[in-house]
Amino acid sequence: MTSADATGADRTVDATAGVDEFAADAALRPSVLEDFVGQPAVREQLALVLHAARGRAMAADHVLLAGPPGLGKTTLAMIAAREMQAPLRITSGPALQHAGDLAALLSDIREGEVLFIDEIHRTARPAEEMLYMAMEDFRVDIVVGKGPGSATIPLDVPRFTLIGATTRAGLLPAPLRDRFGFTGQLEFYDHADLAAIIRRSAGLLGADVEPEAVEIIAGRSRGTPRIANRLLRRVRDWAQVHGDGSVTVTAAHAALELFEVDELGLDRLDRAVLKALTQSFAGGPVGVSTLAVAVGEERETIEEVVEPYLVRAGLLARTPRGRIATAAAWEHLGLATPATISTTASLFDSP
Repeated sequence: MTSADATGADRTVDATAGVDEFAADAALRPSVLEDFVGQPAVREQLALVLHAARGRAMAADHVLLAGPPGLGKTTLAMIAAREMQAPLRITSGPALQHAGDLAALLSDIREGEVLFIDEIHRTARPAEEMLYMAMEDFRVDIVVGKGPGSATIPLDVPRFTLIGATTRAGLLPAPLRDRFGFTGQLEFYDHADLAAIIRRSAGLLGADVEPEAVEIIAGRSRGTPRIANRLLRRVRDWAQVHGDGSVTVTAAHAALELFEVDELGLDRLDRAVLKALTQSFAGGPVGVSTLAVAVGEERETIEEVVEPYLVRAGLLARTPRGRIATAAAWEHLGLATPATISTTASLFDSP
């Protein structure tokens, strides 16, 4: 696997959906809340909001879904529209770079429609400011012309429900956050929920799967359903090519070894970062830019793609002086932990 192959959505364990995965993801998405596995608090809260609005025959309050990629924000938006028996219109923050982009979208919206904006934190400021008025007053002001001859034309917008999804809620300005009537914070899934998702997906794919194989795949899915489904498809592929099509323990081990996904869900790039930290820099601390050069990647890739899971897994810590490999990292790599490396996690805590 090349360096380029290991970054972004090309990584087997990356939680971002690849362009060619949308059809595969769509085939496995639940269509009703009852079939949505995990996130019990968010699921029950959202059900209350939607069912109450439907009982009043009104558009539901605006909804913000926040959390890491791959946890089901888009799926919940689609389910919400179905529960409201309303059309769903989908766009993304990067597509809304001008106020006119949003105005064109809102001018065509219908009463009760659900508008889903993925990556809403990446909406450009002019469109964002227009969104404030649309969400609160259900109208927008269209500026026609330029200079002294310009005129503002108010445009009423039918009542609609905005569902925004974000992986970085902290980047949303307070005026935008405050206009959402309900905010659901999605968390990483536990092992049991991931196993249930894998069994459900295997049924939809028509794949026979051994219970032990389900446990293996769930354990390497990094708490993320999208990764779990991707690993299941890769194991099924191996079983089809090298076996009788059944997802067995042997198939699971062989396929995940082929794609370099170890028992903690780490791939080649994750391990390269840990090896650089432990073997080239004696466990750190080392700056992220230096670490990126050592593994042949961009700084942003290390900081935004690799580090979050290594920190969550307790293998890497951020400190004011740089990145440090924890005792667990040395142990995972099969290396003797230096006496200078403390096993006390609090020593590595940083703001």
